Amino acid sequence: MGASPAAPAMPYGAHLAAQAPTEADLLSQAGQAFADRILGVLASRADPGTASTIQGAGAANPRLAALQGQLVQQHMALWGTMLARDAGRQVQPVVHPDPGDRRFSGAEWQASTHFDYLRQAYLINARFLRDYVEALDLDPRTKGRLRFAARQLVDAMSPANFAATNPEALKLARETEGKSLTLGLKNLVEDVHKGRISTTDEAAFEVGRNLATTEGAVVFENELFQLIQYRPLTATVRKRPLLVFPPCINKYYVLDLQPENSFVRYAVEQGNTLFMVSWRNILPEQGGYTWDDYLRLGVIKAIEVVRELTRVDKPNLIGYCVGGTMLGAVLAILRARGEDWAESVTFFTALHDFSDAGEIGLFVDEPSVAVREAAIGKGGVMPGRELAAVFSALRANDLVWSYVVNNYLKGRPPVAFDLLHWNADSTNLPGPMYCWYVRNMYLENGLVVPNRLSMLGVPVDLSRVAYPTYVLAAREDHIVPWKSAYRTTQLMRGEMRFVLGASGHIAGVVNPAAKNRRSYWTSDARPLPADAQAWLAAAQEHHGSWWKDWDAWISRFSGGKVKAKKRLGSTRYKPIEPAPGRYVKQRVV
Repeated sequence: MGASPAAPAMPYGAHLAAQAPTEADLLSQAGQAFADRILGVLASRADPGTASTIQGAGAANPRLAALQGQLVQQHMALWGTMLARDAGRQVQPVVHPDPGDRRFSGAEWQASTHFDYLRQAYLINARFLRDYVEALDLDPRTKGRLRFAARQLVDAMSPANFAATNPEALKLARETEGKSLTLGLKNLVEDVHKGRISTTDEAAFEVGRNLATTEGAVVFENELFQLIQYRPLTATVRKRPLLVFPPCINKYYVLDLQPENSFVRYAVEQGNTLFMVSWRNILPEQGGYTWDDYLRLGVIKAIEVVRELTRVDKPNLIGYCVGGTMLGAVLAILRARGEDWAESVTFFTALHDFSDAGEIGLFVDEPSVAVREAAIGKGGVMPGRELAAVFSALRANDLVWSYVVNNYLKGRPPVAFDLLHWNADSTNLPGPMYCWYVRNMYLENGLVVPNRLSMLGVPVDLSRVAYPTYVLAAREDHIVPWKSAYRTTQLMRGEMRFVLGASGHIAGVVNPAAKNRRSYWTSDARPLPADAQAWLAAAQEHHGSWWKDWDAWISRFSGGKVKAKKRLGSTRYKPIEPAPGRYVKQRVV
């Protein structure tokens, strides 16, 4: 047989072009499989009706086909830039990280073609999945749940989270001859014993030593809370005292961290007589307390003590987060009883209308609530660590994965940060109280319906609450969406001032006036529009902290000035122990 004629030589790289359709098909199929897998995971955890809705959401959707084509084009472009780079040519990245994404900021990610490819391929896939979810025809709640699940997976699968695909961690391991990996394993073992990821140098802070140091005394206590009175820092004080109800889900000292960022100290420096509720960290023996107990033995009792101790019938009241929810309910109860116990009310990032409770609300449904009620609804403890894990998952890159990389892959200790020390100091709740709150607020949104809920035997109607009210929300709040906090201005009556702070649920509140950072928005439009977006369109931005705006507002309800008393407490309410007291020092074990 004669020899076959030689095939003509292909130009270099032409074989890649010839294979392109096959690669494109594979990429498209992989992207589709990736997205379908996410849909399947969520569908498997949903009720049958929701599952079928999710599984059928992608049928005959032209936007999804367009995204598939875009995915293929971006990956082919990425392959092209990598080949060009290997050939020594200068190329521009196909995709860049989002502003503020620091995971790939190290020079090591760009120094190697291999790691540059991993970084960009991950970003392309992540954005494809995000856009894929947004393109699905789903109801808002289902889409919200899918959006959350997709983000959790995307965040977890970042190449920065794995030692073999993180060039910064590999470089450090080489430079330290493996010591960084040894230290990382040590940090991992220690955190396993703790049952949580360390997010700060916990030895750097201690409540009562360099946190919660504003001078004062516990002047009352019962099974649920201690009441702290702070020592005046001015020669004269405003006649009407301030009483603060922080969230019982966390500890009060978020408002009294260090002197330079303490809202408590700032308020006292302005001449306020300040009282703070310090909720008890619930132990099994307190596991039977109910929502009504928190209102009667907590909120109402604290107001009674302050009124009696100061001989002022109408103090100024502040409620933060769930503390604000409880305060709103109590004011409605008192109004129904014909009682008038407040001069003004301030709400810090608090919900009363739970129709849009953010991502937390997306995962509160009848089956999950029923399971929790069966377990602890009649007695037991809702562990603070579980609540902390939920809050961390809302910002997983910042509060979970950044510390996995720092602590375990790089073997470094977390830096000392007072706010993260507080964040790790979680608080247990009694089961009956927690279950009632989740069902009646998050699941059924009963507080907005006049007289639907009865508390302490009284039908509750927020529309009867009529006080001068200052409502603070935070624009980037992932726990209390600012537009939901705004709805308080439409539920209650009286003079309303709404202020929108920058940042999130905590940093939006803890924004020290002395540092003059961030900004806030106000509007003098009266009456306040029903729509939050309409309010924002007419609002003015101010540089700095909202604290000064609030102080100017609260001074109008101060009742004038009186000489400051050096003695804390009274004949009946004698000081029990110095602030911050015992309750706040009880840690979850």
